[in-house]
Amino acid sequence: MGEAYLLDYVRTPRGRGSARGGLHHLSALDLLVPLLDALVDRGLDPGVVDDVVLGCASQVGEQGGNPARTATLLAGWGHHVPGVVVNRFCASGIDAVALAAARVRAGEVDLVVAGGVESTSRVPPFTDRAPLWTDAEVVRRTGSVHMGVAADLNATLDGFSRDDLDGYALESQHKAAAAWRAGAFARSLVPVGGLEHDELVRADSSRDVLATLPPAFAGLGADGHDALALAGRRRPARIEHRHTAATSPRLADGAALVVVGDSGTARRLGLTPRARIAASAVVADDPVTMLTGGQSAMDLALRRAAVSVDEVDVVEFAESFAAPCLRLRRDFDAGPERLNPSGGTIAMGHAIGATGAIMVGGCLEELERRAGRFGVAGVSAAAGLGVGLVLERG
Repeated sequence: MGEAYLLDYVRTPRGRGSARGGLHHLSALDLLVPLLDALVDRGLDPGVVDDVVLGCASQVGEQGGNPARTATLLAGWGHHVPGVVVNRFCASGIDAVALAAARVRAGEVDLVVAGGVESTSRVPPFTDRAPLWTDAEVVRRTGSVHMGVAADLNATLDGFSRDDLDGYALESQHKAAAAWRAGAFARSLVPVGGLEHDELVRADSSRDVLATLPPAFAGLGADGHDALALAGRRRPARIEHRHTAATSPRLADGAALVVVGDSGTARRLGLTPRARIAASAVVADDPVTMLTGGQSAMDLALRRAAVSVDEVDVVEFAESFAAPCLRLRRDFDAGPERLNPSGGTIAMGHAIGATGAIMVGGCLEELERRAGRFGVAGVSAAAGLGVGLVLERG
């Protein structure tokens, strides 16, 4: 078995996932092509790319028809470059990177471009009308409650208060604003469509403002989701609805790509490996509590890499609501300096299919900034899925 390395990383800014967003005028393909162009401008020869693997959660309409293949053709990469799109829900982007790395380690391919894309403003979540969201019998039998209700269930089970959740969200906003002021994303960011920044960041967020926001998912809970989530459980007796719009990940448009290759290919192309992909893991947890999958996958990936939590310099965890982040912080003993040190998806937005690739790229860049050795990235996804990935810098 060989080794797989991260050779490069680029991403778009994240635009607000609504018709008022700065990227709403661009399709998913419009987001991908400038990133493919940017990789070429940075020295990548499309002639040596063995495959393009992208994550995308809503593969319908403008995001249907294999945008990985379509985008490479539009970018002029030639007819020889294959493309495939995977769907692991919110963990699609990190799964695409893990799959690319596995194939490189196996010696099946030498170099893969991996990542993800999602235009939530043009193809909103649940647009695919999947049975998991829309078929009442499938929902009942699988326990497929809304993610926000699952987040409130997690907060209730773990005993996190409304003030705890608000405090975490405020911290994410302030860290993201500080990172932008410091130019932390300059190396990887590719402006597109006139947008040059993550437009959801609120540097002026305050506890007083957050405290005025109503619970976001109490209505869904009363409409049957609470009963479904609590069915067959001894505890809790009831779900306390504590998450608000500010302590939930806000939808965003965006795309991200990483280049994954072996060391021989990197030398041949004159590229310097930036980190080794040491291990990855995919897990499935309880589909009702659901948001625990990312942490479980990170635990497993660290065990596979024979790395202890204490050795990890950077923890990048998709902020799928505040409660799972507080749980991971507690269990990993990861304070603000290690966990999402430049902010997360609560502040900068959740571009569903792209988020996991952004987590991996963010982990890489933060390791480089602090000259760290080990980093771990993870994403929790619907139905209890989770993906984790460990990076090692030489």
